[in-house]
Amino acid sequence: MNFQGYRRPEGSVGIRNHTLILPTVICACETASRIAARVKGTVTLTHQHGCAQIGQDMEQTFKTLAGIGCNPNVAATLIIGLGCETMGAEKILKVIEREGKPTEMLNIQDERGTRRTIEKGAAIAKRMAKTAIKMKREPGNVSELIVGLECGGSDVTSGIAANPALGVASDMIIKEGGTTILSETTELIGAEHIIAKRASTPHVGERIYEIVKGVEQRIKAMGVDFIGGQPSPGNIKGGLTTIEEKSLGCVLKAGTAQIKEVLEYGEKPSEKGLVIMDTPGHDVESITGMIAGGAQLIAFTTGQGTPVGSAIAPVVKITGNPRTYRTMRENIDINAGTIIDSKETIEQVGKRIFNEIIRVASGKRTKAESLGYHEFAINRIGPTL
Repeated sequence: MNFQGYRRPEGSVGIRNHTLILPTVICACETASRIAARVKGTVTLTHQHGCAQIGQDMEQTFKTLAGIGCNPNVAATLIIGLGCETMGAEKILKVIEREGKPTEMLNIQDERGTRRTIEKGAAIAKRMAKTAIKMKREPGNVSELIVGLECGGSDVTSGIAANPALGVASDMIIKEGGTTILSETTELIGAEHIIAKRASTPHVGERIYEIVKGVEQRIKAMGVDFIGGQPSPGNIKGGLTTIEEKSLGCVLKAGTAQIKEVLEYGEKPSEKGLVIMDTPGHDVESITGMIAGGAQLIAFTTGQGTPVGSAIAPVVKITGNPRTYRTMRENIDINAGTIIDSKETIEQVGKRIFNEIIRVASGKRTKAESLGYHEFAINRIGPTL
């Protein structure tokens, strides 16, 4: 099955055609935002990272920012650095340039201040956006899609309606040769033995246990109660009393396919089919990791409702709660509560989700896009120095 997307120089297919103004460090975020505000067709990201980081923590931030620029939905990137930060703009430039897409950089200190940087950056961004807008959509195959699977604000309807329906859609994408990413390692706790049985190799099964054990060890090291963080107060209000209950519903998003590999945060899949990415349960950090890993679209189930979106990848919002669909219809794309109301089967809603993914991949705007929601957060694994 085909959708209509934008073919990139290295062969991937984007479903959006963004000109990205990418700040490497928090000190450059306001300048990047002012450039984006001047130029129609551009997007930007605000984050608190890029300096006072070392080691593995710094590498994860670097990999995430570079991965965002490499995402197929990005047509061109203007990188904005300060000039003295740990995260040098030149390093990110080199990675994104390998994709063959237009990429330039400016350092605020080299340009002698923010006003000159904004003026010069706006001129570059206008040129990039003008080129991007001339690009035409062309056929891409579902086998070229990477879809991130996310759940947030879960309640009891998530595990019995929205998540299993998304699992059907995930299986359909994989049957067409595409890739889906199951994220949120925290929400595998208590269900890891079930998901590990579907590992394609013993090594993949071992890696599933490893990442779950890693989360458990970090929680124990903090010496605090897990309850209140996972499940969250909203989860508990929605009827989920333990992390095991939440996890058993969460993993249903992954359908029935074999798990081909386990990825680090922000890592690009090397296999087609179902993969797992080691992300936190924090919705926005999880989504950011999958987009940095190349996901062109996020399918996001929610019981209680959430407005979360992304500047880079469209977020399709699905609820299994009929009440949430009625009260938050401006934020929800698909009502899977018809399963609860006995109007549709899980399979029927799953097919509806799959068809909506194809429509969004071909250009249909999601509710989060129409409302302009652009949340972005990078997972931190070390202290700020």
